[in-house]
Amino acid sequence: MTTVVKYLLAPRERQVIEGLAEGDTVAAVARSLGLTENTAAGYVKLAKKKLRGTRDISAAVAVGYALRAIGRPVPLDPGAVCLLREERELVPLIARGLGPTEMASEVHRPLNIVRRDGRRLLVGLGAKNRPHVVKRAWQFEILTEEQVTAWLR
Repeated sequence: MTTVVKYLLAPRERQVIEGLAEGDTVAAVARSLGLTENTAAGYVKLAKKKLRGTRDISAAVAVGYALRAIGRPVPLDPGAVCLLREERELVPLIARGLGPTEMASEVHRPLNIVRRDGRRLLVGLGAKNRPHVVKRAWQFEILTEEQVTAWLR
């Protein structure tokens, strides 16, 4: 039997991370919640620390979904998105919070090619930024709880 531990974020921490998962900036999320940008950034910092010390907002979103600390997005038809293998390979790396240079090293491809594939990934998923890539990949079942929990171990 597997026990699922729910990581608890304060309501504002959860709201800020969920807003960032929508592809909004910290400033936009702050405005929508009636907070200052500094206050919202503080909530992000606290949430990342609680979510296994993630260093990147994309990773915080992925870990938040996997650990059920934030609301999971509504699933979409996986057949509705068409991505190249090279683009799909970047999804778990983005979810881990790796930057382009680290991703290039991980997949053994030139940095300019990884950047190109990253741009194409955003377009293919209809994502605004890296945290939104994580949400969209989760919706299309390209990124799963099992993948995220595997690299958390």
